[in-house]
Amino acid sequence: MLGAVAFSGKAIIVKLAYRYGVDAITLLMLRMLLALPFFMLMVWWTGRARGGVKPLPLTRADALGVLWLGFCGYYLASFLDFAGLAYISASFERLILYLNPTIVVILGAVLYRRPIRRAQWLGLAISYAGVVLVFGHEVQLSGEGVWLGSALVFGSAVSYALYLSYSGEMVRRLGALRLVGWASCVACVLCIGQFLLLRPLESLQILAPQVWWLSVLNATACTVIPVVLVMLAIERLGSGLASQVGMVGPMSTLLMSAWVLGEPLTYWVLGGTVLVLAGVFVCSRSPAAERQFSQEVDDGLANQR
Repeated sequence: MLGAVAFSGKAIIVKLAYRYGVDAITLLMLRMLLALPFFMLMVWWTGRARGGVKPLPLTRADALGVLWLGFCGYYLASFLDFAGLAYISASFERLILYLNPTIVVILGAVLYRRPIRRAQWLGLAISYAGVVLVFGHEVQLSGEGVWLGSALVFGSAVSYALYLSYSGEMVRRLGALRLVGWASCVACVLCIGQFLLLRPLESLQILAPQVWWLSVLNATACTVIPVVLVMLAIERLGSGLASQVGMVGPMSTLLMSAWVLGEPLTYWVLGGTVLVLAGVFVCSRSPAAERQFSQEVDDGLANQR
């Protein structure tokens, strides 16, 4: 539960940082630069020998897979998410991202011809009805920019769903934490390289001190620490129960966005949130979906950028 709440705080930190004139490219670079040492430590820790047995070495195929997963699952998904938060509220962003399991179900049908069962169709309909409900409310409050922001964040969810759809075999070979560490290191390098290509280094000198402190908080309390907490929880609870406990995430974002950011907590937002959570719950209760959802969590669903 603490891990899910900490992950949800990422959107609050980003919205606070935007108040000081920083853009998505710079803010994402700071987050990944500060988190990089922790991910490198994670790679070292998961790659060391235990009981005289060394983990499997990375093959060429593994390296190419890690590069793809780092680009798709962490770099692209994170960039689109940060960019979208400039246009929509933190609570709406979290609702869109929480559609991720439903997107994985759809991708499974499109890419792997997995049948979508009746209960899953019902869950999909309920979840997307909740998003449409909140979207209409967002348009009234924020204007036409909501279309662009929603598209960017939904693109982030699709990008991460592609990562989940591809990562299953690599997780079984390398382990969840080891794969997360390697893929996150790749994403960190891409984010830093993007900043160096598109922004001058001198731009860092004019950043408000608050942006630096918020980035430190984002990299540690909202990125690295929740990864460890959720993985420890999965070991003790199992992925299914950990996934259900993770439903506290969107609700915590609602409360934090209202308390910290002053975003309106209306009946429209509450109703949409209930529908999204109910839809994901219904979608995950069918026997086939439970197996698929368990694999998703084990593959890193808990680490929502």
